Amino acid sequence: MPKRKLPSPLSILMGVIILAAACTWVIPAGKYNTISYADKAFSVNHDSMDVAVPLTQQTLDSLHIQIRLEKFMNGAIKKPVAIPGSYHKLPSNKQGFLNILEAPIKGVYDAVDIVFFILVIGGFMQVFNETGAMEKGLRTLSYKMKGKEAWLIILLTFLFSFAGGSYGMAEEALVFYAVLVPVFLAAGYDLLIPVAVIFGGTQLGTLASFTNPFSTIVASNAAGINWTDGLTERIIMFALTTGITIWYIVRYAQKIKKDPTKSLVYRIDGPVQPLYPEIIPGDQKPEDLGAKNAILLLIFLATFLVMIGGVVWFEWWLTEMTALFLGASFLVAVIMRIKENIFISQFIKGAESLLSVALIVGVARGVTIILNEGKISDSIVYYAANAVSTMPPSLFIIMTLLLFTVFTLFISSSSGMAVLTMPVMGSLAMLVNVPGREIVNAYLFGMGIMGFITPTGLILPSLALVNVSIRTWWKFIWPLMLILLVVCIGCLLIGIRMQ
Repeated sequence: MPKRKLPSPLSILMGVIILAAACTWVIPAGKYNTISYADKAFSVNHDSMDVAVPLTQQTLDSLHIQIRLEKFMNGAIKKPVAIPGSYHKLPSNKQGFLNILEAPIKGVYDAVDIVFFILVIGGFMQVFNETGAMEKGLRTLSYKMKGKEAWLIILLTFLFSFAGGSYGMAEEALVFYAVLVPVFLAAGYDLLIPVAVIFGGTQLGTLASFTNPFSTIVASNAAGINWTDGLTERIIMFALTTGITIWYIVRYAQKIKKDPTKSLVYRIDGPVQPLYPEIIPGDQKPEDLGAKNAILLLIFLATFLVMIGGVVWFEWWLTEMTALFLGASFLVAVIMRIKENIFISQFIKGAESLLSVALIVGVARGVTIILNEGKISDSIVYYAANAVSTMPPSLFIIMTLLLFTVFTLFISSSSGMAVLTMPVMGSLAMLVNVPGREIVNAYLFGMGIMGFITPTGLILPSLALVNVSIRTWWKFIWPLMLILLVVCIGCLLIGIRMQ
């Protein structure tokens, strides 16, 4: 009897959109008032009406917002912040059939910067692959790493985790699949390994973020504490969880290298064809790269380094990164003297190869569109917060962690989650005598753990890049998620006893 396969990623996301729409018929509509800073003034939003209020610390204190005034003025807090105790019900806005149809379209509009970034990456990789430099470079790397492939997993997982924990690498990691998929396949591993290393590494960085400005710093500011409060604890968690994850990936990789039939991809998905050309390793030393190929590979490497440097030091984001890869495509075409019509044809072909991935990212935004237009995102936070408000500290912090895993299914933006939940949960934490740093940690741990599987995150586009099913990924990742959950709970319980 053939194995029953799960629906495709786009079908799964449409199912989640339908489920989100159904929730708008059950969960009462409501919203917190928010306060925002713009043009050197405070504005309180209530039912879509903006009211100017004095730009003073007294205003924030009177609204029970623990954030210092300078955090708004220096740009540390950019998004509207929920005002604790201001939740109020709104007229229901149930999402129907037409809303469901419109949601993925609006989601693509909302995520057009990421969509275009992915398409340009596809074009760049196709143009570069046609030069032949990538294949020769990967053959050389595969030959030199023969017998030492496990160290490649260890080093790269650490680097991706560090990038995620330090500055929040996420979408930009998608560019590395085209390089690492052939390398890991040549090493005798399966298609789960590049996902575990690239996506798993960056997602692990979210869980153990120590200086990530999009999560740790924004959440700490929104909770009214200094982001360095709890830094030592987070660094320890980074080392511990990264070590556990590396051990887990290497253990699986070594097992399937010895016996390929134990591969989850082979057992569940069958003989899957990767999207990128497979490099067959050889025992003989490959031919020399040559000057032109060496220059092309240096340009390729420099493009990635410039991208990372731009994000870390110059506040680049998707527009700048997209322009970088577009410019690199032009440079390769000039060096290789590729004719204009051939270049355009290759670039479009590459963009087409990642069109499904780009659509997955856009459609995933449709879930948030439905929840926001149905006016139940704040309601979910409000009722969940009330449910834990009378619990003792130990139970409160554990339930808060679990609540953030649930919230992550509905709110995929780390900064959006922070400014909505931290003022509310931070106020509750003070009432039950839980340190603010542990609320921030619960937020990081919850988003980090659930982010491994939430369909509104980057796991579905990552799996689409390697042509592996979500069922295979679930089978692989759930034991690691359970281990990390136990470690995170232990960390939080220790943290509230050390206040």
